[in-house]
Amino acid sequence: MLHLDLGRELASLSFEIARQIGILVDRQGVVRHVIVGDARGIEIPELGRARAGTSRLRGLRCIHTHLKPSPLSQEDLTDMALLRLDAMAAIEALGKEETGRVHVAHILPAADRDDAPGPEQGGKTARDGATPPWEQLVFPDMARLDLDIAALIASLEEEFTRSQRDSTQYETGERALLVLVDMGNREGWGADAELTELETLVASAGLIPCGRVIQRRKAADPRYVIGRGRLADVLMRSMQTGAEALVFAQELSPSQVQSLADFTDMKILDRTQIILDIFAQRARSRVGKLQVELAQLRYMLPRLSTKHTAMSRLTGGIGGRGPGETKLEVSRRRADERIRRLERELDQLQRKRAQGRRLRDRRRVPILSLVGYTNAGKSTLLNALTKSDVPVANRLFETLDTSSRRLRLPREREVLITDTVGFIHDLPKDLVGAFKSTLEELKDADLLLHVVDASDPDCEEKLAAVERLLAEIGLNNTPILHIFNKMDRADDIQLANLCRRHSGVAVSGIDRKSLLPLIEEASHRIGDLGSAEEETEYEQAAI
Repeated sequence: MLHLDLGRELASLSFEIARQIGILVDRQGVVRHVIVGDARGIEIPELGRARAGTSRLRGLRCIHTHLKPSPLSQEDLTDMALLRLDAMAAIEALGKEETGRVHVAHILPAADRDDAPGPEQGGKTARDGATPPWEQLVFPDMARLDLDIAALIASLEEEFTRSQRDSTQYETGERALLVLVDMGNREGWGADAELTELETLVASAGLIPCGRVIQRRKAADPRYVIGRGRLADVLMRSMQTGAEALVFAQELSPSQVQSLADFTDMKILDRTQIILDIFAQRARSRVGKLQVELAQLRYMLPRLSTKHTAMSRLTGGIGGRGPGETKLEVSRRRADERIRRLERELDQLQRKRAQGRRLRDRRRVPILSLVGYTNAGKSTLLNALTKSDVPVANRLFETLDTSSRRLRLPREREVLITDTVGFIHDLPKDLVGAFKSTLEELKDADLLLHVVDASDPDCEEKLAAVERLLAEIGLNNTPILHIFNKMDRADDIQLANLCRRHSGVAVSGIDRKSLLPLIEEASHRIGDLGSAEEETEYEQAAI
């Protein structure tokens, strides 16, 4: 661990200057850094990126002094976890040539923690005094420091590799650990439900969810979102599960992303980035691709940053000396130009769509619009009603592009039925802005068919989330018919209560016979709307 003479000399110097002294030693025994702190502690310098591989430690151990008899502090243990140090040691410097106890700690793989439950399973953290993610050893003095550090680190890294391989079974791909700060400010959403949805989003984006972490706080930490102590626990979980990315349920500010990336040396993502990535994968039409690109640029623009000006463009002349226009400014200017170009293209496409809508208005063709939470079965229902072949899949945001089909109702009434992008609670504002033209088409609907997955245990919360979004875009006065889909998977009593409470209709998108009540109810409501319009026109003519 440390040569006896070097340890005693370190303690003697520390006692003489009344400051803590630390050294960072690599695996060949070479001292890489010498750190002089104050009487309370030392500050470890920037060490750069960690060694490759999530199962490997940094290859450095930190040995420092304590001026009073005391164990390793929480700060010492947190630094060890965050920096992925091989070990952290503290020597008690009691006199000119006198040393006290030696405290040593190292990170523990999950298997060595007796399969203790994680925070999301109700388990305690290191701050609660139970199941800490590290082991602490105490030696009476330097002479009795008997620890084969090389063998210990080799066995730890081997165990990390084995536990990661076992926990991920046979899945291959980039692994992500999900993090949520519960501040008790959700409208009808529990932390578990939100993390379950985030897990589905992460899987849809092509990542492998490998764990959950929940922290309950009154407010998010302005720098790290979660507390610094819990951040150490998160880093330990990432090492134990082989996670290469942290995905936060909250939208992160640019400074939080930078701080988290600097401390964890991992890829930092938030829920908005995951949704944008899914939209980018799903977009097929030109309009959809333009809308997704616009949303991505609006999201990334405030997050463009750089630490260097090596690529600055120098300018000459009076008033033009200096670094000139930096690479960051060039990137922002180009992003602004691209945003304006995309907005112009989408406006042109919107005008073409408006012409088509005016033509439909002249023909007085009623419009039914399918709306609802993503993956509720809207496209499947459209196919069943109109015998069309719109692509469907059991995954989030499969449909981004608007699809319109004709449908003949009873009484020889022909209507146009449209399918639109699915909703999700807390839909990112950048996406709402980019898909403004698509969402505005819903304003032309005579009747909204709100499709709800009746088999989902959170269906009522999702129903309320969709209707909040409809109200935000000005559709709270449009008539709505609630359609409870997937009746074949739902509980009969719960389904009956849902239909009665919301005056809805139960259907199954894969059983066309179950759609008859829906067609009759839609025909009835469209007929009532048509009668009301005729009465209004008659009254206006009489006036």
